[in-house]
Amino acid sequence: MPELKHLGGSKSDQWNLMLCNQVISTAWYGRNTQPGEDLDDKRAAILAFMAGVNPKDTIEGMMAAHLFASHAAAMECYRRAMLPEQSVEGKQMNLTLAAKLTRANAEQAAALSKYRGKGQQKVVVEHVHVYPGGQAIVGQVTTPGGSTKNLEAQPHAIGYAERFPVRCEDEEQKREALPVAGNA
Repeated sequence: MPELKHLGGSKSDQWNLMLCNQVISTAWYGRNTQPGEDLDDKRAAILAFMAGVNPKDTIEGMMAAHLFASHAAAMECYRRAMLPEQSVEGKQMNLTLAAKLTRANAEQAAALSKYRGKGQQKVVVEHVHVYPGGQAIVGQVTTPGGSTKNLEAQPHAIGYAERFPVRCEDEEQKREALPVAGNA
């Protein structure tokens, strides 16, 4: 079993290591960063983020890398916007970029959640019309997907609409019920 799967999601440690190196290279460490304890702490924090996401496959690993990269880029833009020597135009540009990156980060988080199956769709029903003989169901409905079995509760023959015949263009013409296919 790969030792770095918890960081990159892949069965290949070569991929996991490459992804971790890419993520580490997206961070801003300062202008004159010297190798040492501070740099090692920052790199360890980045890897802790990747481990915290705990990607289950390579797609989740890449999504986690994108999450960190967009976060790091947004934070760098915010940092640059707040520099005392920054011009008004520079501040505005950096704040605009930071806002775009922050939105992208939120979209990436939502995409990861959806990919993992947590982004369940929600349906809100505002109006329900139930006619005589009909039923309204509220809740989760499951069907025997792909099964050719007939359930006993299902109609097995063609029936006719009992109450509501279809309107005709000619009002004098006799209205007849249309056949309704059962078990369709």
